[in-house]
Amino acid sequence: MKLFKKLSLVCLMSVLFATAGLLAHPHNRYKVSAKAEGDYRALYVMDYDTGTVIKSEGENDRFPIASMVKIMTLLLSFEEIDAGKMTFDEKVRISDYAAGMGGSQLFLDAGKEYPVRDLIKGVTVCSANDAAVALGERIAGDNDSFVAKMNEKAAFLHMDNTKFCNATGLPDSGEQYSTSKDVSVMMRALLSHPNYYDFTKITLEDYVHPDGRVTQMVNTNKLIRAYDGCDAGKTGFTNEAMFCLSSSAKRNGMRVIATVLGAPDSKTRFRKVSEAFSYAFANFEIKTFLKRGESIPSDIEVARGKNNLTAVTCDKDITVFGKKGETDEYSLSVVLFDDIKAPLATTTPVGKAVLTSKTGEEVCSGTLYPAENVQKRTFTDNFRHVAERWKIAG
Repeated sequence: MKLFKKLSLVCLMSVLFATAGLLAHPHNRYKVSAKAEGDYRALYVMDYDTGTVIKSEGENDRFPIASMVKIMTLLLSFEEIDAGKMTFDEKVRISDYAAGMGGSQLFLDAGKEYPVRDLIKGVTVCSANDAAVALGERIAGDNDSFVAKMNEKAAFLHMDNTKFCNATGLPDSGEQYSTSKDVSVMMRALLSHPNYYDFTKITLEDYVHPDGRVTQMVNTNKLIRAYDGCDAGKTGFTNEAMFCLSSSAKRNGMRVIATVLGAPDSKTRFRKVSEAFSYAFANFEIKTFLKRGESIPSDIEVARGKNNLTAVTCDKDITVFGKKGETDEYSLSVVLFDDIKAPLATTTPVGKAVLTSKTGEEVCSGTLYPAENVQKRTFTDNFRHVAERWKIAG
């Protein structure tokens, strides 16, 4: 207990000294721009499902983003797992370089092995720099190779105003920067991985190291506890980046991403993102025209089928994002593929559900599948089918 109190005091003093350095530094390159609604450098608020911009200020202005760099580190980690190239239970040996990282840490032991799951947890919950570097080394072999993968992924996501130099966001390895828009795009990509949410809602945990030593992890995103619906996000702070946050909240089926760069203090970043969430939920909504898996009655003739296709389902929700109270007209249509033949399984695509605006622009679409299997007619079925036709004709 005494050791914990001592460590906590040291961490608190470090934060105080860092903040004091920020306020006193006369040559800080990045100045806080005066905004109409508060003091921060840039803001970007978007709908997760459609990518629609809800609100933005200085969205393409480049700034350092501190630990929000780890959004990309996590994204590449989950992609590696999804591709079968890494597993959550795989053990990673910690290098001296990774263990020697400064700033926020999980205090990993060099030479010891830690599960990938625990490294991801450390990065997600307490922004552990040592865990981030360890993941990068596991994925690419070394820091430079991992940075190359980070920048390659940024280019793929059209993050045109972003440059990475390391896996942590620490300002000791060259100039790196991003924008509120690019960070939001990066966060959107990370949010598409369902396993990410297994870690984001952890608020406090005593992590037990392989040798029995305990490190307390505290979630740096206070909105997880303070804002209804907030279930993900990443904070960032350095003297140059100031206080940053990219976070996500979901209510009534609508997920919002809000990113604030360069707030003067921690309270301001959480307040501005909270205000952005509340504005979005109060003024916008997701309008659903067709739910995923909902049965659509049909009478579709299936070539060589024992029977017609009586119902289809869609693989996704067909929705439109817009302001509450808007009465724009939309049209939902079913477009079938040519020459639908038996046998049909519930995994066989047979067409598309397409939502169009009153101007004819496609707003949303999904693939249609049979609600039940349709078997191919046998020789006996064909004979019976012909006999029935003769009977009707007679």
